Amino acid sequence: MEECIFCKIVKGEIPSKKVYEDDEVSAFHDIDPIAKIHILVIPKKHISSLLELKNEDKELLSHIFEKINEVAKIVGIDKSGFRVISNVGEDGGQSVKHLHFHILGGEKLPVR
Repeated sequence: MEECIFCKIVKGEIPSKKVYEDDEVSAFHDIDPIAKIHILVIPKKHISSLLELKNEDKELLSHIFEKINEVAKIVGIDKSGFRVISNVGEDGGQSVKHLHFHILGGEKLPVR
């Protein structure tokens, strides 16, 4: 996906404030945070949304969630708690058509 902003971040064409990176996953600070700590965790493989996951993506999805836990430890919110969100589609608030997970924390989050 040539126009995908997250694919450009993965390729290094757009800078990001990285928290974690390996061969399959990148985690970086959101440029428009809605919490004191707001990290995005994305697969490097372009997948449009949760709806596009296939059976062959099981290991990747498991890896992403392992890394979400690791990123929470890196930024120091593993003990106090955090929220993980993945928006799907326009009505779900998905603004970038690349699977991503928001890690929100560092403060008491509103219960909704």
